[in-house]
Amino acid sequence: MLTNRSRLPALTDSLSAGAGAAALPLLSTAVLVGFGTVVAALPAFAAMRDAVLGVAPGSPLVSLALSMNVLAGITGSASGGMSIALATMGDDYLARGLAAGIAPEVMHRVASIASGGLDALPQNGAVVTLLSVCRLTHRQAYADIFMVACVGPLLALVVVVMVAA
Repeated sequence: MLTNRSRLPALTDSLSAGAGAAALPLLSTAVLVGFGTVVAALPAFAAMRDAVLGVAPGSPLVSLALSMNVLAGITGSASGGMSIALATMGDDYLARGLAAGIAPEVMHRVASIASGGLDALPQNGAVVTLLSVCRLTHRQAYADIFMVACVGPLLALVVVVMVAA
């Protein structure tokens, strides 16, 4: 800024516009992280966790993939869903994977890919921010986002689980 002061005649305006543009993504992300934390604290979450753990008990990869997707969808965040799932069910999945002869690295890869499946549902902060920046509505653009950000990763997940199994 000091060496290019002459090229930045409206520095205050530029900084103000940048701060204003950063506010919506920052607040959206903070709200969704808080939402995910509240969801994990609810008594209904324990029932959902137990239900997900009960799906495909003989296939830890399928159960893990399902739980990651469900939690990422609920929280609207891949990282939020993964952190909640691994904090609350990680030890169970690790034990099941080891008992089934599945390497922890494979379990981790499936968890990572699975968390990116349903995380881009309409309530996702990145989706809301993207649509806001592009001045589009969910009705105008969400079908395309869903195909690219949900269907594609889910198909990749199916392939990875089939190969890893």
